[in-house]
Amino acid sequence: MMNGQDENQKNINVALETSTGFVPAIRLINNPDGSCTFEKGKMPTLKHIKATVFWMSNETEEWEKNDHPAPRRQYVITIKGNIRFKVTDGTTFIIEPGIILLAEDLKGSGHSWDILKGKVWERLYIPIVENEDDFFIPDADFM
Repeated sequence: MMNGQDENQKNINVALETSTGFVPAIRLINNPDGSCTFEKGKMPTLKHIKATVFWMSNETEEWEKNDHPAPRRQYVITIKGNIRFKVTDGTTFIIEPGIILLAEDLKGSGHSWDILKGKVWERLYIPIVENEDDFFIPDADFM
């Protein structure tokens, strides 16, 4: 032993990873009148985001089958499925694996969705910690 350490033990310095990469994202939000709309954007990769709990689902509860606001600010990560979302004015967009959904339309009639291909939507819900940034970057050309 040298200096109280085993000779086979190695010290490895690990630098924090940084990336200029992004993942596509769509954020559901409320207009000032409470109606639901969305914006396209992106999320940075390798950004540490605070989370305390998450869960997975492949089922649909009865209240999800109609227009509804998000029950909380949350990331919805699609693992399997192609889902068409519809907002108040009838505009639609598609979420598929590789696109992060941020559900932040907490008021009004909210949004609706239906499965485009297959019969199962496998997803992961990660609530956004209260008063934390969602790290969403809107597309400049979409606004």
